[in-house]
Amino acid sequence: MRLEIITPLSIIVDEEIESLRAEDDSGSFGILPGHAPFLTALSISIVSWRVADKDRFCAVRKGVMTVSGKTNVAIATREAVTGDDLSTLDEEVLLRFQSEADEERVEHVEAMRLQMHAIRRMITRLGATANKESFR
Repeated sequence: MRLEIITPLSIIVDEEIESLRAEDDSGSFGILPGHAPFLTALSISIVSWRVADKDRFCAVRKGVMTVSGKTNVAIATREAVTGDDLSTLDEEVLLRFQSEADEERVEHVEAMRLQMHAIRRMITRLGATANKESFR
């Protein structure tokens, strides 16, 4: 099988592999040669694969994985970090990815609060002078 892991800025991995393990919201799963076509959204996790009886690892910050043609596995992700030491990837990189995702959620909530506040103010100001027809 051929594995490609791609970010918006570069191709992180492009090599022949024997098998692959990944994780989506439903849990961990494996891909072997001849797998049926498949599409899933990956969670923040470690993707592992085997090449010549050696395990390789890549931490991904979510992403989309497709299996096509029974021999091609492609992962498109925002950010990916490869490494041979699983503990380092697990402790450092995944924690960083998780904290960045948490910060993005907080920023999103704050942006939504500002939008709702602006909408409320517009409705309040329009309420005194507007009639039913102005909202159609």
